Amino acid sequence: MYIATVVVSIALAALLLVSGIGKLRRDPMQMATLTTVGFPHTHAWLLAAAEFAGAAGLLLGLAWWPLGVAAATGVIAYFIGATLAHVRVRDYKLTGPLALLLLSAATLLIRTISA
Repeated sequence: MYIATVVVSIALAALLLVSGIGKLRRDPMQMATLTTVGFPHTHAWLLAAAEFAGAAGLLLGLAWWPLGVAAATGVIAYFIGATLAHVRVRDYKLTGPLALLLLSAATLLIRTISA
C-alpha cells in the first residue's frame, strides 16, 4: 500500500507544482479561470503559495505520515474552496477542481490506510 501512497502523493504534488507555476507565470488559461470566479490576479501568488505548500507537505509526508495527512487535508480544503468559488458564480465547469478534489481525497485515504 505504501507504493500506492508514493505514486498518488507524487502525482498530486506534481499537479500542484504545475498549477502553482502557472499562476506565478500568469498562464492565460489560469488567469481566465481566476477572472471567472472573481479572484484578483494580483493575489494569484497566494494560491500558488498554498499549492506549493501542499506539494511540499505531501512529499515530506512520505517520510513522516502525520505531515502527509495534514497536507492532504489542506489540499482537500483548497479544492473544496475552488469548487465553491465556481459554484458561487454559477460556473459549472467543475471537471478540474472536482477531479483534483477526488485525487486529494484518495491521497488522504491511501495515506491514512498505509500509516
